[in-house]
Order: sequence, then structure tokens, then C-alpha cells
Amino acid sequence: MSRSFRTPRLALTASASLASLALLATACGQEPGADVPGAAGASAQPVTLTYWSSSAGAQQTADAFNTTHPNIQVRFSAVPGGPDGAAKLANAVKGGNAPDIATMDYSALPEFASGGNLEDLSATSGKLVSEKFPEAVQSLVKLGGRTWAVPFDVTPLELFYRKDVFEKHGVAVPKTWEEYKAAGEKINKADPSVRITNFGGGDPAVLAGLSWQAGAKWYGTEGDKWKVAIDDPASRRVAEYWNGLLASGIASKTPLWGEGEAKERSSGQVATVIGAAWTAGTFPANYPDLKGKWGIAPLPTWDGKPATGMYGGTSYIVPKGSRQTKAAAEFIRWVTTEPEAIKARLSSLKAPSSALPASPEMRKEAAKLFDASYFEGQDPYAIASEAAGTVLPGWTWGPVQLQVSAAQGAAGADQVKALSEGQSAAEKAVTSRGLTLAD
Repeated sequence: MSRSFRTPRLALTASASLASLALLATACGQEPGADVPGAAGASAQPVTLTYWSSSAGAQQTADAFNTTHPNIQVRFSAVPGGPDGAAKLANAVKGGNAPDIATMDYSALPEFASGGNLEDLSATSGKLVSEKFPEAVQSLVKLGGRTWAVPFDVTPLELFYRKDVFEKHGVAVPKTWEEYKAAGEKINKADPSVRITNFGGGDPAVLAGLSWQAGAKWYGTEGDKWKVAIDDPASRRVAEYWNGLLASGIASKTPLWGEGEAKERSSGQVATVIGAAWTAGTFPANYPDLKGKWGIAPLPTWDGKPATGMYGGTSYIVPKGSRQTKAAAEFIRWVTTEPEAIKARLSSLKAPSSALPASPEMRKEAAKLFDASYFEGQDPYAIASEAAGTVLPGWTWGPVQLQVSAAQGAAGADQVKALSEGQSAAEKAVTSRGLTLAD
């Protein structure tokens, strides 16, 4: 995967009353649902749209759209993912040369929307989002009472585990974090070369997702003020737990997303991987010799009751300045809800993809195209769909998460430090933008 696919009863609340996003009414000069200025209608004149994304299969998806839409042609350009891609897009908006369509992580949406970098899609895509996507997923893209994006996927955290390692050491798949720790202790004591997982930093989104699962709410509002609670008790519980596993040697300090991580997974030096729905597709691609040895289970919880957070997730946006918003909305509608779009994307990939579409109808089509034989008897899409229904409600991304992620990434393996650095970075960034912090 691209980490973009990394962000039911998934009652997430992106807080329709977010105070700073209410300021967008003034910035955009529109009421929710108003016509979008400069939008392209259903004209007989062909329209050419520019499209930026780091998502695998984006070119093939655009090509498939072009064959069925002679009056709307999409010209695709690959761009970096993550912070580099976000910076490139922000600079393009400022320079007046942004694309008509782009993909964006859910965590970055409030920052781009509150900064006036996105077109309001309430008029062109609001009805689509309301009618075609689960109500709770809508809250990730509806901010301040408006629709700023269209969901692509949902990314519930799950547990991937080595079935052979667990069986060898007589360890049951853990349902709680206490059982997870005990499993790690037993396996590591029997074979010191094997640790329960690697958790050495490298991707702050994992800490965010685990904090989410623990009941944290990193952002919120009080009237017209922002609340920042990244270093809160729920998140601190998560961070101290993982620092303890790292200090005892039960967990490896190898960072995520590097050669060391791949080596530990392929050689059997880690017994589990904490990943998302999209992670399932990386196993047959990266570890084909381990077919049948990896299983999928719900993420362990603090009290044994089903619950999870999200790890990444992608949406479709129209950057500020596009003069073709209606045509862009048609492409976004097609790519997020039409079965032909998922067929074009998945059939073009050299490696399998298990990204879980936000549209329930699209999930069915994606599941048909995914070869689940690697997991021998388990259906990754069914498991991920069930997990999506247990994502805890109440999580809100804030208007400065890009700066927070950068600060947390610099903290390395120390999860407690990552929280404190993130808290400081958020407070500084919020006030630097002229927003007010709640006491």
C-alpha cells in the first residue's frame, strides 16, 4: 500500500460544530449547499481535468473513466504521499496551479479546509456522500456543516499474527492488551530471538490509532476555541504500555517501514503485526513464502470488548481554485461508487490490495477480486468490515495534524515523548494560525 490506505457502526464525529471550520463560511463566501462558482456544467465541450494522487492504480482508473466519459477527460500525475505530497499540494494552491482533483488523508482534511485550500463540495457531492456512504463515515469529510471530500476507504486497526509461532508456544490469540503482553512474554522467554512485534516509531499514525481505540480524543472545541488533548490519560496509558514492552525487550525497537521491519517479519523474529485493513494485501506481496502462516484477528482491547481505531484513510478532494468542480465531482462519484472503477484499479496492480472501500457496494466488488488464499480459510474483507463496525466514535482530527505528526515522528521509539512533543507542537501550531486554545 501506499500508506494512504493505512485513514457500519463507525460513528466517528468530525465535529460538525468545529469552531474554526465555521470560519470557512466567510473564507469561501458561500452558504452550505450553494452553487459552486466557476463549476463546469454538463457542456458538450470536452473538459480536461488534472488529477494528482500517490495511490496505486490511479492511472488505470483514470484511463478507464476516460473511455466512458468522452466529454470529461482526466490527466493523471503521480505525486508523493504523506507530508511531501501535502506540501506539494499546498504550494500548488498558493501558486494558482493546483490540480482539479487529488487524494488526501482524512487526518489532513481539517487543516486544508480551515486554511481555505479546498473547494466546498456541498453542492456537487454532498448528496452523494449522504446517500451512498455510511452515516458515520460521512463525519470524516463533513466539517463545519459542509462536505469537503468524498470518502474512499476505511482503515480499522487489526492484529496480524503468526499462526505457527502461536501454536508452537501454546499461546492463544490475545483478546486484551494484558493477554497480548503475556503472549509476548511467553514467546520471548521460550525463544529470545522472537519478539511480539516491532514498535520503534517511524509512523505516528499507529500511535494515533491506538490512542483512538483507548478512548482518547486528541482534538475538540469549546465555543470558538480549540481543545488539544494529545497527551491525555488514555493516550498516556497506551504510550506507557508500549514503552514498557520496548524496555523489557518483549517488543522490538525496529522502526516501521524500513528494511529492518521487513527482515524481522520475513525471518519470523516478530510474532504479530499491528496493521489496518489495507495491510492484508502487503503480506502475499512481501512475504509469499509465508503463505498460510499469517492469520488475522481483531485488535486486542483494554477491557475485552470489541473496539478499534483507524490507521490512515483516503478521501477525494477538489483543491481551491478549480474551475471544473462539477466535472471533477463526476469523476469522484465514479471512482468512489462505480464497480468498474474498483475493477480497473485492482486489476492493474502488480501486488494485491486489500483497501476497504467506504462504499459498502464497492466492498463487495473488491472482495471478489482479492485472492484470499494466502490466509487459508480467512476472508480479509469480511474481517475488516466487521472491525470497521467497532471503530470508537468521537474521534476528531484537528487543524494542525501535519505538524503534530512531524513532531511525533522525531521522537523515535519513545511513545511518551511522542505524546508530549505532539501536544507542544499542536498548541504552538494552533496559536500560530491565529486560532484560540481552550484553557
